[in-house]
Formats: sequence, C-alpha cells, structure tokens
Amino acid sequence: MSAILSVDDLNDFISPGVACIKPIETLPTAAPPAGDVNSSLEVEVILDGQQPEAKSNAPPAEISLTDCLACSGCVTSAEAVLVSLQSHNEVLNMLDSAPALKLVGPDANGKYSVQGLENSDAKLYVASVSPQSRASLAAACGNGVTEQQAGRMIEQLFFGEQGLARGGKWGNKFTWVVDTNTAREATLVLGSDEVLGGLIAPSDKAATPVLTASCPGWVCYAEKTHPYVLPHLSRVKSSQALMGTLLKTSLSRILDIAPERIWHLAVMPCFDKKLEASREELTDAVWAGDGKPGRGVRDVDCVITSKEVLMLAASRGFDFFSLSASMPPQTPRFPDPLIHDFLFRPGHRQQSREAGTSGGNMHFILRHLQAKNPGSQIQTVPGRNADVVEYKLIAEAGEVMFKAARYYGFRNIQNLVRKLKPAKASRMPGGKPFGSAKRPAGKASGLDYGYVEVMACPGGCTNGGGQIKVDDQVVVDRKGLAVKPGPQEQKEWQKEVDEAYFSGDESGSRAQDESLDLVVDGISPSYIRNVLTHWSTLTGIQLERLAYTSYREVVSDVGKEKKMTDTERVVQLAGKIGGGW
Repeated sequence: MSAILSVDDLNDFISPGVACIKPIETLPTAAPPAGDVNSSLEVEVILDGQQPEAKSNAPPAEISLTDCLACSGCVTSAEAVLVSLQSHNEVLNMLDSAPALKLVGPDANGKYSVQGLENSDAKLYVASVSPQSRASLAAACGNGVTEQQAGRMIEQLFFGEQGLARGGKWGNKFTWVVDTNTAREATLVLGSDEVLGGLIAPSDKAATPVLTASCPGWVCYAEKTHPYVLPHLSRVKSSQALMGTLLKTSLSRILDIAPERIWHLAVMPCFDKKLEASREELTDAVWAGDGKPGRGVRDVDCVITSKEVLMLAASRGFDFFSLSASMPPQTPRFPDPLIHDFLFRPGHRQQSREAGTSGGNMHFILRHLQAKNPGSQIQTVPGRNADVVEYKLIAEAGEVMFKAARYYGFRNIQNLVRKLKPAKASRMPGGKPFGSAKRPAGKASGLDYGYVEVMACPGGCTNGGGQIKVDDQVVVDRKGLAVKPGPQEQKEWQKEVDEAYFSGDESGSRAQDESLDLVVDGISPSYIRNVLTHWSTLTGIQLERLAYTSYREVVSDVGKEKKMTDTERVVQLAGKIGGGW
C-alpha cells in the first residue's frame, strides 16, 4: 500500500488481496504407472498462459493461517478463510472428539493430577473471554444487561449444565473460563515498565516512540508494508497471547502434561485475533525450545468472535439469550494458589472511560508517570478527527514531561507511518534527504511522542470486525426494527456497546490493599510484578521468553520472477514462440 493512495481507497476492514496465490497451489499429482511409457514422456504445452485441463480431480487447495502469514498478497487477514479455519464448528468438533481430561485434587499434599491421559485425543479445555466481547453480547441482550452479567452467561455456556455440555457427544465442558482483563493488567504494567524504564523492562527495548502492538491487524500491516516501523513496536505480548502463554506453561508444568493436551479457546472482538493466534512467535517453540519462533504448539488453539458465540449456542440447539445471568457453578481451583488468586480475584473492576475501549495502554502509562510526579496534570489535545488525540503530561512547574497520542483506524495510521518513514539519502552531490514526511529542519523524527496507542478499528476494539452489528439479524429481530439500519443507527448501537463496556457494579469492584506502595488506576504494579516473577519461577522459564514477543518483515514474492527448472523454462519458451519440442 502506498502513501499516495486516496483515503477513499482505504477500508478499515481490508479484504483478501487479489494477488493471493495460495488457492492455486495444490499437491503434486500422483506419478503415472511404471508400465505406461507413453504417458511418462508426454508433456502438454498450452499457449497464451492457459493451463492444461486436469485429467483427474485435483485435491482441494488448503490454506493454513501460517501460509497466510508467510504471504504478503493481503494487507491484513483474509476473513473468509480465517472463519472457516477457526470457527465455532472447530470448537464443537474438539468437544465431541473424545472425553475431556478431568482435573483431580488436591490430595493430602495439595497436589493435583489429571485423569484420562490414556486417550491421546483427550484434552483439558480452558477458555479466555475479552471484555469487549462481553460488552457486545450485553448490548445484544438489551434490557440493561451489564458486561459482567453477559460474562456469566458465557460461563453458563462453557461450563454450565445447560450450556454446551447438554448437547455434546461426551458432555464435555470447559474446566475454567478466565477473564483476559487479568492478563491485560499484566500487559499494562509490562508496557509501562518498557516505556518508562521500570523494573521488568525487556532487554531489547522498542525505539521511541513506542507503538502499541496488541492489535494484530496493525502488526500484520506493519510487517508487510512498512517494516521500518517494526523497531518501534512494543515487545509486550497482547492480553490474548499473554493469557495463552500463562495457561499453557503453568498448567503443563504443574500437572506434568504436554502443552498439546491443553486446548485453549479465546473469545475476541476481532477476526484478526485468529491470525495472531497462528503466529510462530506465539508457540511453545519460543518458551520451551530454543527461544526462536517455530511451528510448535500454539498458546491459543482457537479464536472465535462475539458473533460466533451466538452461533456456538445455536449449533447446540438453544438460544444464547435464554442462558441465566446468575452465578454459574463453581469451577475447580487453579492448581497454583497465587495464580488462582490472580485469575479469579473477587469483584469486578469497572473500566475507566478515560482509558478508552482498547485496553488503556497509553492511559496507564500516563497515569503511572503522573503518580510518580505529584502535582502533574494530563492535558488532552483533540486531533483532526475523533480517532486522533494527543496527550501531554504537564509538570507542576508547567513544562511538558511526556507526550503520547492515540491513532485509531487505518486512515489515521497512514498519516502516522508516513511521519515515521526515514528520509532517503539523495544521490545528487550535496542534495538533501527526501521521501519522508515534511518536518522542521534539524528535527530527527516526525514524532516527538513517547508512546502511541495504535488500533486498526475506528473507535477502538469495541468496534472490532467480529462484534455484533446493528444490522445483524439477531439485533434487528430483538429490537423489532422495521427498516434495515444504516450508518447512523450503527453509531447509536456503538454507543450502547461502549456503555456496556464501561458498565459495572461499583459495589462489586475489587478492593485495593492499602498497604500497597503504589496503585495506578486501580492496579498495583508491585503486585503484578510479584505474580510475573512467581510465574517465571514456577515454570523455570525466563520472563523475557514468557511475556515478550518479536516481529519480522514479511517480504512479498507476488509479481516477482521465481527460479524455474530447465523443463519449466523450455515450456515457457515454447509457449512464447508458438513452437513445441
């Protein structure tokens, strides 16, 4: 994608590229019988680039998500392919494949064990759910249902007796359903330490300005089209990825089972999260191997979106909205006390409106720095549209201590990456560098921010491509709409989703320990660091491998001449000159 494209050519949910070559790559055909001499010598040459007609049915082409990541024919994920590969059908197929592994314990020594390991197909099922998905489902429920109540309905679906278990072949259900908000709190502290030079900052820090890397659509776009921004991407894993690593590493070590025996489902607001789950940087090849990305066991086995939760229930023959919003049955304790308390802390922490709907990475950094500098104030400067906002932390004396910004939507991201583009050296003697965004003379960078929160979706993660929209039939029916909703109705619907995201029972909010030395926006950095240190000690894996990730440039081979064999070269030459052998 070029910086000179008109904004009208851009779309915030980009479709598969027309240059995708994967669907036409098939497995080699079977070799002819040894006795068939003539067939083994015949080569059919078709002119004008046409393909010979197949004499037998070729096997259907298959595209894995890893194939999609290895190709840069598409800017972001091919949603149609991703839905078919990671969908509600895959969840049902897994649940019906074999009896689930059963957690047993604790025994007299406080140890846990697993029953059913003799069946190689048996899995221990665990799910993680994002607050944005809960908000989308809460808005679809209507009648003032809160995000927390929608979360209880999801829990009823995953491990309640009236949920998925009642219609399955084996009656399987999920052992645990966890909230990605807990992992998000860990990523906020990790991200703040990375930017501000805290106690657990990574050794390979990102360049300034540090750019959020929790949005897989944005990361994929940067890797394939603007590799010069990769040094700026935050090394901290997303909430989905960090939760996946936490569950797979801790459960496999404590229960002494292989990581592939743990099946982790994530419920997310975005189709691109399916793509993130298939990154080779997010497998056990990194944390259990040599530390390098590879095709190992995924930390997240499957991702479904908010819409697919409804499809999951319908496939079992019941309506999601009929599920109870009351407290679900009690689940087993997580086999490590400290991690259990971290994952299942009582109460519900209400989301901060100032933090936005995408996790609040930038807001937490500003609040953390403000807490360390009493008397300082956060100043907001509106940008060219609602999805571009600048923030300044002003010291008590009046000087600017830190600057940050929020860029949502690909149209705004185009302006951001253009400002980060390095200038090219002129080939003319004495010529000035050219090719970068215009900037004042002597200024080394087009941005003087310390941190930029970047998200592909306008409005943030509550507006993800996998969220329930106002023109979806389920919303039309439940609202009794007579006319198909338009853009204005979608804006009003988005306000309802955002309101559900910020909803919460204040009386049920988590109490804070007054003995903690510092609490930032309801989060204790010291407590989070203690949990992360315990996790590293428990698994015997360095925190660097557990909590941080890496990125790499994806170079396109679309349109480039590939190396050909002598036979292929002869065939091509014969086709061009109109001859044969």
